[in-house]
This record gives sequence, structure tokens and C-alpha cells, in this order.
Amino acid sequence: MPKYTEARAKANKKWNKNNKERIQYINKRSAAKSFILNLATKEDLENIKSYIAEREHDLNLTEK
Repeated sequence: MPKYTEARAKANKKWNKNNKERIQYINKRSAAKSFILNLATKEDLENIKSYIAEREHDLNLTEK
């Protein structure tokens, strides 16, 4: 028994083709979360915190 119907597989393929940027975003977000939760050292986490603060600052400047 197939995991997906042929129509579902075709629809998934079409969506993937039309949403490459969204797929890339989701994959990168997942990789970042996995790194933080599973591999990051204390020093890595300190650097990440500063990156987040910098990004938040940049976003606040552009959203006004």
C-alpha cells in the first residue's frame, strides 16, 4: 500500500517546486534549533545570544 496516493504525491511535488524559499527557511530554522539544543557549547550560546540581540535591534529599526 503506497504511503501517499498518486494525486497527493503530485500535489506535494508541485507545492515543493513552488515554495523552495519556504522549504529552505524551515530547514535552516530546524538546523539552528537542533544545534542550540543538542550541540552548542556555553561559548556558542553566548555568541548566539549576542546575534539574537543584534538581529532584534536591526528588526526594530526597520519595523518603525
